[in-house]
Amino acid sequence: MRIGVLTGGGDCPGLNAVIRAVVRKGIDNYGHEFVGFRDGWKGPLEGLTRPLTVADVRGILPRGGTILGSSRTNPFKIDGGVERIKENLAAQGIDALIAIGGEDTLGVAAKLHDLGVQVVGVPKTIDNDLGATDYTFGFDTAVNIAMEAIDRLHTTAESHHRTLVVEVMGRHAGWIALHAGLAGGANVILIPEREFDVEQVAGYVEKRFQHQYAPIVVVAEGAHPLEGQMVLHNQELDSFGHVRLGGIGQWLAEQLEERTGKEARTVVLGHIQRGGTPTAFDRVLATRMGLGAIDAVHDGDWGKMVAIHGTDIVRVALAEAVRELKTVPTERYTEAEVFFGS
Repeated sequence: MRIGVLTGGGDCPGLNAVIRAVVRKGIDNYGHEFVGFRDGWKGPLEGLTRPLTVADVRGILPRGGTILGSSRTNPFKIDGGVERIKENLAAQGIDALIAIGGEDTLGVAAKLHDLGVQVVGVPKTIDNDLGATDYTFGFDTAVNIAMEAIDRLHTTAESHHRTLVVEVMGRHAGWIALHAGLAGGANVILIPEREFDVEQVAGYVEKRFQHQYAPIVVVAEGAHPLEGQMVLHNQELDSFGHVRLGGIGQWLAEQLEERTGKEARTVVLGHIQRGGTPTAFDRVLATRMGLGAIDAVHDGDWGKMVAIHGTDIVRVALAEAVRELKTVPTERYTEAEVFFGS
């Protein structure tokens, strides 16, 4: 069987581990042949390929990013895009596709499956917001990077007696903010799932100063105050209809400084969270998901996504995986609120 592999959406630690596992087991155990499609769905759309042999995937396990490149191309927004993909797959002699990506990439995969393309998905997102799987690889790395930053910021915040606002990724789901904030001992954690009261946050900050400690506020990029959604970005949309977020951290720091009279600074971690080498957890999870994906392809179990339930790698329908985002439940946020302002 000749199998195409692509990685779409934002880069993520662990992508190369998936590619390596798919190719190594697919060739060594099953005798399949692989073609790498470059830059997400742009690859099959424009026929952009590269070889994927065992030699090509040696040494890539610890590398961040993706050797295949990525993009946010949406073939369903391009006239004749789906037909061009089918034509290019046929021209390359591709029997099946393995699509590694998040909500958008796998949403395209689910639609293509409905149109007759033989496809299997692998969930990838540092936001951990894909349904039907307990965890996505890349999340653990992002949390550890954010936690280390928070650890370092505690000392400088206390040295200068100032508030530090740490803005982390999370458009619609606050998993990174929640886990990094808890692990890093943040004094307030703000997430997209819960509108926040700026006055209440200022109260938490002042209470922390009363204990002779400097506060750390962790805020997800998609969090917003009770007053309504802030205009914190330009209004340009990508091909999947997403606006570019960013700015809530700076806005919040200004508000806190005005209300508390204490200096406040912002640190935006941005793309640092998803760059660099993956953690051991993400390397293992990504490898296991890659092995599960090539097993699904070999079995002809199309339209499925590999997932982790507990400690087991399982298969779920792509349609189920992208039906709705997995957001932070109220009870998980309530756990964190115990530490706010203390």
